Amino acid sequence: MKTRYLLIYIFLFIGLSTAICIRIADGGDSRAPEADATEINRFLLSIESNWADISSKDREYTEREGSFDYCIIDASSKVLILTREDMADTVSAATVHYDIIRDIEVDEKIVGKLIIYNPSEELKRKESRNYALMAAAMLSGALLFIIIYAVYIEKRIISPFKKMKQFAVRIASGNLDTPLEMDRENIFGDFTEAFDIMREELKASRDREEAAVKSRKELVAELSHDIKTPVASIKAMADVMSLTAKDELERDTISAINGKADQIDKLISNLFHATLEELEQLEVHTEEVTSTELFQMLQEADYMKKISEIDIKDAVVISDPLRINQVISNIIANSYKYAGTDITVSSRFDTGNYYILEIADKGGGVPEAELEMITEKFKRGSNSEGKDGSGLGLYISRYLMEKMGGGLVCSNNIEGLTVTIMIPVA
Repeated sequence: MKTRYLLIYIFLFIGLSTAICIRIADGGDSRAPEADATEINRFLLSIESNWADISSKDREYTEREGSFDYCIIDASSKVLILTREDMADTVSAATVHYDIIRDIEVDEKIVGKLIIYNPSEELKRKESRNYALMAAAMLSGALLFIIIYAVYIEKRIISPFKKMKQFAVRIASGNLDTPLEMDRENIFGDFTEAFDIMREELKASRDREEAAVKSRKELVAELSHDIKTPVASIKAMADVMSLTAKDELERDTISAINGKADQIDKLISNLFHATLEELEQLEVHTEEVTSTELFQMLQEADYMKKISEIDIKDAVVISDPLRINQVISNIIANSYKYAGTDITVSSRFDTGNYYILEIADKGGGVPEAELEMITEKFKRGSNSEGKDGSGLGLYISRYLMEKMGGGLVCSNNIEGLTVTIMIPVA
């Protein structure tokens, strides 16, 4: 296809298109309704004076009023009267259609809406028919050229484009091994080489990413192994110390150390399957847990002996012992870090078949606006400034409680912060 023929067609098409556009622009904006404002006001007064009769109607069709069609709806959007089936019968539909909307007031109270139909679309359709005839003449003249040119487009553009599309689909599906066939004769010839270079770079990038993931997993495994060794040493020393304990308090303390070492050992095992960036992989295995076990978990978590009051009602709940222990330990540790005051623990049952455990301190709490935020990932309250932390403790705790079918919420009490744990009752 010679370039001069293409240029002639382009200039011809632009000329005819410009003429049509100028004609359309001269037509002005026909969106504004042509209804007379005085006529509308007079009709509105008539409606208001006869509202008692009009409000009793239900989608009644009637003749148009003067030069315009209309619809009357009451305050509850019920259609009372309209003059045509395609009339907008809601305020939102009338707004889209650029209809006039007037309030109907009776005794200084808005009792309904009068919607005046905007006839601009009908006027547009009449004008469009004229423009369509002009466009048809232009398109008929170009039709023969288009048919000839379509063969050219199919061979030089569409077919190569389909090949590139198929190549993109292969790339999206992860097939980075099959190269793109290069054909410098078609219009995309210069791009095919660049696309194939992109495929090679993506393949190299994926290989690097897989290597990085593998390296991270290996690092987690190595760290887990390294941590298990000192934990085992702690457990061994705790066992020896328990044999030489002088009194009951010392034995309880050593027992708590031993229990915490066991908990750390179990948590380390999860590092093979989850990291801090992949918390959704943490597994939960629920079973029946007694309130006595919850009591023991609280005592073990309170290694600084800050719990001054504890009220644990008898119950059997459904939870993961390891995870509920982790949640309790997180909450107690947070209280130590941010409040440093006495802690009270209470329990109750609610109507939703949950066992409610409330852990409260007297550290002043957090601003109300931050209560929901502190249970989000990497979010910390304004009272955490200057204190170490990653903003994951309460997020992990809430996530684990939800995985166990319960929940966790924070609220302020008179003196500090209360963390409420909801555990399903067996």
